Amino acid sequence: MARCGCGARLCCCCCGERESRTPEELTILGETHEEEDEILPRKDYESLDYDRCINDPYLEILESMDNKKAQRYEAVKWVLVFAIGVCTGLVGLFVDFFVRLFTQLKFQVVQSSVEECTEKGCLALSLLELLGFNLTFVFLASLLVLIQPVAAGSGIPEIKCYLNGVKVPGVVRLRTVVCKAAGVLFSVAGGLFVGKEGPMIHSGAVVGAGLPQFQSISLRKIQFNFPYFRSDRDKRDFVSAGAAAGVAAAFGAPIGGTLFSLEEGSSFWNQGLTWKVLFCSMAATFTLNFFRSGIQFGSWGSFQLPGLLNFGEFKCSESDKKCHLWTAVDLGFFILMGIVGGLLGATFNCLNKRLAKYRMRNVHPKPKLVRVLESLLVSLTTTVVVFVASMVLGECRQLSPSSHSGNGTLSLQEDVNSSIKTFFCPNETYNDMATLFFNPQESAILQLFHQDGTFSPVTLSLFFLLYFLLSCWTYGISVPSGLFVPSLLCGAAFGRLVANLLKSYIGLDHIYSGTFALIGAAAFLGGVVRMTISLTVILIESTNEITYGLPIMITLMVAKWTGDFFNKGIYDIHVNLRGVPLLEWETGVEMDKLRASDIMEPNLTYVYPHTRIQSLVSILRTTVHHAFPVVTENRGNEREFMKGNQLISNNIKFKKSSILTRAGEQRKRSQSMKSYPSSELRNMCDEHIATEEPPEKEDLLQQMLERRYTPYPNLYPDQSPSEEWTMEERFRPLTFHGLILRSQLVTLLDRGVCYSESQLSASQPRLSHAEMSEDYPRYPDIHDLDLTLLNPRMIVDVTPYMNPSPFTVSPNTHVSQVFNLFRTMGLRHLPVVNAVGEVVGIITRHNLTHEFLQARLRQHYQTI
Repeated sequence: MARCGCGARLCCCCCGERESRTPEELTILGETHEEEDEILPRKDYESLDYDRCINDPYLEILESMDNKKAQRYEAVKWVLVFAIGVCTGLVGLFVDFFVRLFTQLKFQVVQSSVEECTEKGCLALSLLELLGFNLTFVFLASLLVLIQPVAAGSGIPEIKCYLNGVKVPGVVRLRTVVCKAAGVLFSVAGGLFVGKEGPMIHSGAVVGAGLPQFQSISLRKIQFNFPYFRSDRDKRDFVSAGAAAGVAAAFGAPIGGTLFSLEEGSSFWNQGLTWKVLFCSMAATFTLNFFRSGIQFGSWGSFQLPGLLNFGEFKCSESDKKCHLWTAVDLGFFILMGIVGGLLGATFNCLNKRLAKYRMRNVHPKPKLVRVLESLLVSLTTTVVVFVASMVLGECRQLSPSSHSGNGTLSLQEDVNSSIKTFFCPNETYNDMATLFFNPQESAILQLFHQDGTFSPVTLSLFFLLYFLLSCWTYGISVPSGLFVPSLLCGAAFGRLVANLLKSYIGLDHIYSGTFALIGAAAFLGGVVRMTISLTVILIESTNEITYGLPIMITLMVAKWTGDFFNKGIYDIHVNLRGVPLLEWETGVEMDKLRASDIMEPNLTYVYPHTRIQSLVSILRTTVHHAFPVVTENRGNEREFMKGNQLISNNIKFKKSSILTRAGEQRKRSQSMKSYPSSELRNMCDEHIATEEPPEKEDLLQQMLERRYTPYPNLYPDQSPSEEWTMEERFRPLTFHGLILRSQLVTLLDRGVCYSESQLSASQPRLSHAEMSEDYPRYPDIHDLDLTLLNPRMIVDVTPYMNPSPFTVSPNTHVSQVFNLFRTMGLRHLPVVNAVGEVVGIITRHNLTHEFLQARLRQHYQTI
């Protein structure tokens, strides 16, 4: 039952009451706490519902499904999972092919110009050519983000939120994946310090969300009669598989992709989903490997290139008998590198957070063209820095014999020695800075991992500093951009610098520089993103060297612990900046001082099992709740409940606040009737209010109950609390029978599912499960429905379509139990029901956010 605080927020800002609000009120409204300058969770984010609605249409499907149908249904799932993996691999192939094409074209033209202008003294013309390429590509990437703003960034924070159970608008649309895939290839080809691996994860998730639906808003004319898998539960499972396939395609790491989806996203997991996700990851790796190997090497079926980023083979030179990949003594250096990597990552995250806040205050409120100009400014600065640094700061070093013959560590993806650049240097020498800057990022990583004695400490230090600052500035601009490759490059330069210093000043000639570069990359990347299990497996699979498992794992753990001491990971920071109500894995120990009654929302808007159309329309138009408890008033036993019953006495305090708002809600509903399109409704409402009296209501109620059998009392739908009610009437018990969603009520009204007073409820038309979910995931809005043909006095029986057995908790349940139930089961609404079956409140995602719980805990201490 999500509520929107936008109206209240605007009102209070205009009235100047902002300063008088308590921290709890700021938390509930999702505003910024001025003292801490933190953005609190917003109320306009809806939750996904992983719980199944076991209503009559769903039971009809179960009754008609035998073992053969169930097996076919499961087989269709496996086919779709395989198709998701294949399509994700093809998206990766598309991005990789055009990135290589554009990058090679750019570097060939610029390299020829530099070699020619070095002698003629026209290097300014070479710089202008490089600027022309980069600015054009970045401009195209920015335009694509203007078409679909959610395509900006890596997409990992958005997918993490989706798998956590938050519905982020537009994050899994077809238009998003088109703008994301096309935009990231222009961003990378445009020379920005970004990667394509993060956007690949987002692209895979979009494929997983859209392919099983067989429909798209962007392609409305293409419709297939495929009514299956149209629920949040199935969609989130497929998104988990697609995200894992994106990781597998990016790094050639199917197991790492599976663990990434488990560690970073999904709150609910089972064995069957594990197999499907792993199978999808394997399909993505297989597809990408098959086509890339055939296109680049002409050997179809050889499977030499498993992912977009491959670290190559780590192997000591056969001539160096003293060389070892790593020894036990090196673990001490690895731990120190993990600490430094955590500090560097925390610094990176802190600077990027400040930049993001600055953009939110000064760039995003301005016209969209300003965002494009910012992207072009970053591209201009990056291009000039790269060109000037290569020309001025690069060292001309002699080509050693090992540089000609190699050291046995050449990978199948790149010939490392062939990527050495001789810009601005005489014959038989090369420019070490240009070798890193004027190559694709993957080639630069391989240079740092596998070239021996190629880079000086000064070059590595300057390269790390420039890449660190420019990457931090770039991540967050309005272009699709990943963060894995820039972090790996910064960390690899840091690791090579450590190895050079150990060799030069301590005399440890036996160490293998490539290992230190890999550990440095893991340390910095772990300090930035704070992933452990999945990142360990991803790096191991990317190296194809299982002996690196222990040092990588230790380094990542130390980097994470060090960075967590100062701030959160980069993705969690951007999630918080968006105000998304993300739920952690568990709550703090101190939160058990709170109970469900302390955090629930007591102001309920409920419906009866049999309710008139006019009442449903007014409820839907005057509230923004997404679920409504279905209740009946226990009139016959109300006096027995009220006489000295301790349980009821304890629960009176839960209802006092809600009772005071019922009369106000009734007045709002009456006013909303004026906007109802049917003049018949207004006349009948006025006539009904003016002529009918309470005795007639009771007589009509008794007649209806006597002539109709139904498992729920068919109470008079127009009877709502009013200010004239007595105290006993105000505290009349509301027996809880189930939960009905707004989307279900809108669907029933849209399809005219109702019956008249002179008919039995059995005469009401019945909708199948496919008809109920036909409009998923975008159900029509109540304000857009044409209800002129519906008689407002008709009655809707909601009992066949409500969820009669949702998860519920007692008011005395500890917060940790409430949190674990809500988080692990992927719930959207959690009703609070007392010992006698009366609903006293409801809990949603926003009631379980860390900020909300902290505010309620402070209020609890003040009460004590």
